[in-house]
Amino acid sequence: MWVPAYGKTGDVETGARPLYPLMLENPELRWAFIRKIYSILTIQMLLTIAVATTVVTVRPISHFFVSSGVGLGLYIFIIILPFIVICPLYYYYQWHPVNFLLLGVFTVSLSFAVGLTCAFTSGKVILESVILTTAVVVSLTLYTFWAARRGHDFNFLGPFLFSAIIVLVVFSLIQMLFPMGKLTMMIYGGLAAIVFSGYIIYDTDNLIKRYSYDEYIWAAVSLYLDIINLFLSLLTLFRAADS
Repeated sequence: MWVPAYGKTGDVETGARPLYPLMLENPELRWAFIRKIYSILTIQMLLTIAVATTVVTVRPISHFFVSSGVGLGLYIFIIILPFIVICPLYYYYQWHPVNFLLLGVFTVSLSFAVGLTCAFTSGKVILESVILTTAVVVSLTLYTFWAARRGHDFNFLGPFLFSAIIVLVVFSLIQMLFPMGKLTMMIYGGLAAIVFSGYIIYDTDNLIKRYSYDEYIWAAVSLYLDIINLFLSLLTLFRAADS
């Protein structure tokens, strides 16, 4: 049975009130879990900013990857490394400290790939993408918590978002094989930004209601990928518009 209040003050941050109607678990435990996820996510984003900034500002790094066959091979390896690491991370996500070690490798490798992408993009486009990504993530996160408090549920988005990802993947493969120009890239970037904005709402809603307490690694990875993919989508959109 849902109890309307767990304390006299009704302060959300103290966990005194449920996060959504008919909440059966202790809100204080869920708030502790949410704070843990966002702490991990903050460290991931700071690490990404540090690595990407280093790659962008230290020009010999990016020059190495485009000036030699070894660099190109290493670049391809860095691109696929996060997909390799995600497999053992799926198996060891409850094994401390192995899970954090794998999460660190995953974050650094993906951060390096983001940095290499930004290294060949103008500073104006990068700044625009960072500002808009920050605004979208903060606003959608606050909206999802507000909507959950009022009984809205976003679990229905799952099948639609998965279908949209399939469309984006096929679209990317077609674009790689048959380049269709600047307008196509702008359309792709805009659609991808909408899809990953939906994923931010969907995964935040899961964070509030569905993730179990031992799934903190997966919850952090999901939100981290949503943010990175949103940033890269906006980067694609603005870069195509700027060219």
